[in-house]
Amino acid sequence: MRIWEWLRPGIKIKRWILFAFLGILLIAFGVNELVTRKFYSLNYKLFWAFLNIAGFFILYVSVTEGMKSIIALINKGYLKVSLDNEKIESLIYEKRLLVKGPKIVVIGGGTGLSTMLRGLKYYTSNITAIVTVADDGGGSGDLREDLGMLAPGDIRNCILALADTEPLMDELLQYRFKDGRLKNQSFGNLFLAAMDGISDNFEDAVQKMSSVLAVTGKVLPVTLDDMKLKAQFKNGNIVEGESNIPEETIVQKTSIERIMIDPENAKALPDALEALYDADAIIMGPGSLYTSVLPNLLVKDIAYAIKKSKALRIYVSNIMTQPGETDGFTASDHVKTIYSHVGHGIIDYVVANVEPIEDDLKEKYLKENSKLVEFDRKELDKLGVTPIEANLIEVKKGLIRHDADYLARVLAETIMERKLLYDRKRILEYMYLSDRIKNSKNN
Repeated sequence: MRIWEWLRPGIKIKRWILFAFLGILLIAFGVNELVTRKFYSLNYKLFWAFLNIAGFFILYVSVTEGMKSIIALINKGYLKVSLDNEKIESLIYEKRLLVKGPKIVVIGGGTGLSTMLRGLKYYTSNITAIVTVADDGGGSGDLREDLGMLAPGDIRNCILALADTEPLMDELLQYRFKDGRLKNQSFGNLFLAAMDGISDNFEDAVQKMSSVLAVTGKVLPVTLDDMKLKAQFKNGNIVEGESNIPEETIVQKTSIERIMIDPENAKALPDALEALYDADAIIMGPGSLYTSVLPNLLVKDIAYAIKKSKALRIYVSNIMTQPGETDGFTASDHVKTIYSHVGHGIIDYVVANVEPIEDDLKEKYLKENSKLVEFDRKELDKLGVTPIEANLIEVKKGLIRHDADYLARVLAETIMERKLLYDRKRILEYMYLSDRIKNSKNN
C-alpha cells in the first residue's frame, strides 16, 4: 500500500496512530515534569506519574490494536506481505519458521488420522501424533500375538503420512504380501517389528523408524502397556478385542454402551503428556469413535492433560456412520459419547462435514448400513462447543474419505484465527501460516 492509501476511510489504522502519538506526548510531558521540577508537592508528582501510566497504557493499546488492523488488512488482501520461497534467503530459514509453527497434537488411529496428517504437515513440522495400540486384527494382530509387541499398524500409517520419502519407498512400506505365511502382512509392520527387536522398547523402535524415514514431527504410542479393548453392550454382554466389537454388535443386534481398556490404569507416555500441555491445538479424530479415539482418552492422565491444556481442543467428526459402532449417530452424538466416558471440558470446537454425496454413492453406503453423519448445529450449541462446518469429502476409488488438504486448511485457519491472532509475540508465525493458507488456496 502507498502512504496515502493508509489514510483512506475504513482502514482502521489512523486512529491508532493518533492514539499512539497521544500516548507518547503524555509520557514525554510526564517524564519532563518529574525530572525537571523536583520540588513540587506529592499530589503534583502523583498527577504527572498518573499521566505517565496513562500514556504507557494508551501506547500499549494503540500498538496492539494497530497490529490487529494490519493483520486484518493482510487477510483481506489490501496489504500484501509475501513470504514466497524465492524471497526467503535460505531453505534453512524456512525450516526454522516451520519448526516454530503451531504445536499441533493429534489423537486417534486408523485411516482418518493418517489422512489428516498428510495435509497438516504442509503447515507445520511441529506435529505430535498420539496413536492407539489396541488393534488386534489383521497383520497387526498376528504380530502382536506372535512377537508380543504392541500393535504396529496405526503407528506405521502415521509414520508414513509424516515421512519425507520417495513414492517407491512409501509403496514398499505399504506393500502387503499376497501368498505364503506372510499373506496379508504389511512390509511396514515387519520393518517396525524388526526395529522393536533391536530397540530397548516400542517407543524407541518408533523413534528409530521415524528417524530413518525423515519424519516431520513425532509419532508416539499412547502407552507402552499391553492394552486391549473391552466393550459393554446395551444388552449387558461384554466383548473383548478391538476387532470383535463392531462385528459382535451387529451379530447381537445391539449397540455399544461403554468402551473400556485393560489394564484400566494403563500409563500414558510422559512425552505424550508433555506434548498435550505444550500444544497450541489438540485434534481428536477423525477415526473410529469407540476403537480409535476413545481408547486414547481412557489412558491414565490423557483426558486430564487435555482438559488442563491451554490449547484449542478440536474434535473432527467422521463423515460417515460406522456399522457396529456409530449407527445413526449425529455429530453431537459423538460429543455426547466422549463426554459420557471422560467428562466435559475436553472439546471446544467440532469440525464436521456438510457436503452432500451423489445418489449412487449414497445407495452404495446404505447397503452397508452406513450414511452421512448429520451436522446438528443446535444440539452442538447446547453442548457448549463451537461448530465449524466445511465441505470435507473426497472420493477415492469409490470410497468416501476426508479431503486431507482442505481439512488441514480448515484446521490451520482455526488455529491462526483463534490462537495465534491474539498473541503479539507470535506475529511472524501468524503471517507465515496466513501465507501458507493463501498459497494452498491458489494451488
